Amino acid sequence: MPHDPGKVRLVGAGPGSADLLTVRALRAIEGAQALLYDALVSDEVLALAPAACLKIQTGKRAGRTSMKQETINRLMLRLARRGLDVVRLKGGDPSVFGRVGEEAAFLHSHGVATEVVPGVTAASAAAAQFGFPLTHRGEARRLLIATATTEDSGLTEGGWAAAADAQTTVALYMGRDRLEAAARKLIEQGRAPGTPAIAVENAGRPDARAIPGTLADLGAVLAAAAPTGPVVLIVGEVTAQAAVAAPVQAPLAEVG
Repeated sequence: MPHDPGKVRLVGAGPGSADLLTVRALRAIEGAQALLYDALVSDEVLALAPAACLKIQTGKRAGRTSMKQETINRLMLRLARRGLDVVRLKGGDPSVFGRVGEEAAFLHSHGVATEVVPGVTAASAAAAQFGFPLTHRGEARRLLIATATTEDSGLTEGGWAAAADAQTTVALYMGRDRLEAAARKLIEQGRAPGTPAIAVENAGRPDARAIPGTLADLGAVLAAAAPTGPVVLIVGEVTAQAAVAAPVQAPLAEVG
């Protein structure tokens, strides 16, 4: 007899540290029979999966060769049709530039149930780790999360006007190699060149690094720092509160 279709959980692994997983994400990983994970998922998180779990790295890191989305979709479907409990594990939150809508729609169209498990996203992790808020009364009344690059790694053309308001904190994802161009776009739209800004590499991880500056000079400062890990750029008055010399680290809790 054919297996009943398994379920696919689209799970946010958070920024990397296992103690920032949600309890629901932890349980999903611990119960997985097949795990399809992105390149930014840490070894610490992967170690929580059962020894017998089938683990497949799918890539999905900007600027590097990765498995095609169509291949990932078909692989999830094939594993689910074998009756396996499949976890599609993504860095950060799957609903923030994680293609969760595309994957869920594909699986639903083939009769496979899905569940989305949220995770801590990079902007939240960066703010918590380096001691600044993303919104703040009198300084920032809204948060705008955007990507600075298109699918082919070019700079996005539209949408910059929405980030011009001085009381908007802007978090730019996937913009490490386009930071200077993104800053110019924001300044052209009216954002003050002297607006405080911060680039955080490996947000939420023990090796996180904060690189502060202003909107006008952060591109050059970041280029000199030569980060190799994922970077989130946060622009806004709130970033002036960052404790860049002493990141705020919660005591590590044993997970699993």
